[in-house]
Amino acid sequence: MIGEEKRFINLINEHQGLIYKVCIMYENDPDARNDLFQEIVLQLWKSFSTFRGEAKITTWMYRIALNTAISGYRKQTRNLRTEDLQELHFNISEHAASDDREEDIQKLQWAIRQLSEIERAMIMMALEEVPYDEIAETIGITQNNVRVRMNRIREKLRKLMCADSHGIR
Repeated sequence: MIGEEKRFINLINEHQGLIYKVCIMYENDPDARNDLFQEIVLQLWKSFSTFRGEAKITTWMYRIALNTAISGYRKQTRNLRTEDLQELHFNISEHAASDDREEDIQKLQWAIRQLSEIERAMIMMALEEVPYDEIAETIGITQNNVRVRMNRIREKLRKLMCADSHGIR
């Protein structure tokens, strides 16, 4: 048992960024974010002994983290808030001026907060450069469906960011 606990702790230490990014997507409040982090780790521990290695460990972790976040999100029936999530770091042009880059990040964060739970999960994984086959396995849809949905999500984000840049919120 001690070996299993040690493996689990090492796994959490190695991939805590993955868990934290899920928490950031679903919680604005730092205390609620920490609670969600702990709940995800608890759910991962409860499921750890049943992990069979049929999927990548990160795919398995994403699935549990997202399911925990989404179910908690639904239980509490929170309204989506449009507060910026300063902690998120997305791939915005490195060549943009610092102020412009920060503004672009804030626009993208706001736009992502407008997406559905599943869309947010998918775009978060895409921004982390998770391959489409892993996204498909994590979400439980086909790889073709991931491609179609990602195109729609990108278009939706473009429209939201364009509307935001015109002062429409």
